[in-house]
Amino acid sequence: MDKKELFDAFDGFSQNLVKHLAAIETMKKHVQSLIEENTALRLENDKLRKRLTQLEEKEASQTAKHSTKYIEGIYQDGFHICNDYYGQRRENDEECMFCMEVLDRE
Repeated sequence: MDKKELFDAFDGFSQNLVKHLAAIETMKKHVQSLIEENTALRLENDKLRKRLTQLEEKEASQTAKHSTKYIEGIYQDGFHICNDYYGQRRENDEECMFCMEVLDRE
């Protein structure tokens, strides 16, 4: 291999190297934008999960309050709400310690 061929080979190699470096820079910029987008989406996802948890807790709390009021209403209507006599009418609307335990638990 003579000097001209060697310099031509080096010149071709350096041109290929420049093309590959440009391609690498383009990929690097693209990966950087994907990382930034991913970070933004993770932050938004975390905020949405926190908000969803708050809404679920609020809904569970409202459901529990509604259930408690419903059970209290049944008891006030003169029926047992305890496991032993559930659904049976309380005689003379007397207090039932088992029903009271259920109400106190709620």
